[in-house]
Amino acid sequence: MTITFRKSFRILPGVRLNINAKSISWTFGFKGGPHHTRSSTGRHTTSMDLPGPFGWRKTTTRRSRED
Repeated sequence: MTITFRKSFRILPGVRLNINAKSISWTFGFKGGPHHTRSSTGRHTTSMDLPGPFGWRKTTTRRSRED
């Protein structure tokens, strides 16, 4: 059995601070519209709920520099 940690704080209407064991992220968005999430690990996600059981999500990850 795996134990996980996740906590979400509402900062302002439409703005949340999410904390888990590996990163911190900010989520901006309102119900019915797109949500934008920025993570301390470099992940950027845009998502939106669609009618019925459907949804859309696009995630990009910051690439590390190789010298």
